[in-house]
Amino acid sequence: MPLIWFVPFIGLIMIGLGALLLQYIKKARIRLSSGQELYFDDNGDPPAVYDIVNWQLGPEDTIKHIKVGSYDTTRSSDQIFQINTSVIQWPSGYQEVPLSVCSESCPPGLRKAAKRGQPVCCFQCSPCCQGEISNQTGKTHQCNAIECFKCPWDHWPNLQKSACLPKTIEFLSYEDPIGSTLAVTTVISSLVPASILRLFIKYKSSPIVKANNYHLSCFLLISLSFCFLCSLAFIGLPHREKCLLRQCAFGIAFALCVSCILAKTITVVFAFMATKPGSQLKIWTGLWVSFVFISICTLLQLLLCIIWLLLAPPFPQYNTQTQPTLISFECNEGSTIAFWCMLGYLSILASASFAVAFMARRLPDSFNEAKFITFSMFVFLRVWVSFIPAYLSTQGKYTAAMEIFAILSSSWALVICMFLPKCFIILFRPYMNSREYLMRKVRFQPHG
Repeated sequence: MPLIWFVPFIGLIMIGLGALLLQYIKKARIRLSSGQELYFDDNGDPPAVYDIVNWQLGPEDTIKHIKVGSYDTTRSSDQIFQINTSVIQWPSGYQEVPLSVCSESCPPGLRKAAKRGQPVCCFQCSPCCQGEISNQTGKTHQCNAIECFKCPWDHWPNLQKSACLPKTIEFLSYEDPIGSTLAVTTVISSLVPASILRLFIKYKSSPIVKANNYHLSCFLLISLSFCFLCSLAFIGLPHREKCLLRQCAFGIAFALCVSCILAKTITVVFAFMATKPGSQLKIWTGLWVSFVFISICTLLQLLLCIIWLLLAPPFPQYNTQTQPTLISFECNEGSTIAFWCMLGYLSILASASFAVAFMARRLPDSFNEAKFITFSMFVFLRVWVSFIPAYLSTQGKYTAAMEIFAILSSSWALVICMFLPKCFIILFRPYMNSREYLMRKVRFQPHG
């Protein structure tokens, strides 16, 4: 029988003897000459017994190995580690325990960044990224953070990037100097059309008021007061109801105002054309036609606002993207398309008023109503064309302030260009507000 057949049996015998020997070794306990006891635990490992040695420089540059302590797991738990620090000699230049790293600890606001090709104890300190801090404090009262961590969304790091500070919540409030100034200006401005309306009511039988369509002028002055007052919806804490109201109130008020101007312009043109013999246009100069036209134009804007509120209504939001240290509490318009459609509709009405008034500017109007409308619409369009880039370039509370400024400027342009000359004649040139002066001016009015 070949000898190779016995190899598996020999292997099994050796394994059995090894297991038997291991059982005896685990149970063995031997006391050494030093008095320590040698044994093996369940894993077959002996107890950890180590001497702590301090290498000290002796005379003639010799090295001495001085035992300064021990580590012995066979002792009780409070005696496992023992060291005599008074015997230890540190290298020259060190009066106390040196740091076991080759880099100083990072101060607060910085983090550890490993050096390429260097041990892990060698690192460099790098500043935390924007919006992050490091403030882990060790025994040396210095930060030794491996990574920085982000502040909460409503907090921002201090200058040292060692602590998170709460962000300031910003909105256009009545306590803000800009907000209070705009609020006072709005209230005072809204009283001006009301005062002019009172003046027109007092002198409603005078030729200048009659010649400029008394009823439409009164309706226009009321709508101008609403245009001024809608600016107040942009000031104060942006709650849900205010966000829903402010843009729609602005759009409807201005649609009503510009519709009145457009109706006045069309009435001037039809009134001149109706004086021709055999003209059938006199029915279109009636007051009811103007109010129907104004109602239709305003209802179209109202319908657009209702669709906007039903599909994508505005809502208040905290905006943390505009400025890193501030939270801008503002109204999100919901649908920017609806917002620009609303402005686009106003621009269509204003452009139509400007075009009709420009074509009718040379008609023999007693008090140049068409010329006043042409100039007022030109200034109105100029204000809102300038508003678009300014609105897109501002952020936070200044966006609302910019829109208020545009509302006030365009409303004042209409008041000054259309009503200031008439008020000046009524108050300071009463001789021009007479039937004789009116008939004489019409008689010598050039036609070209």
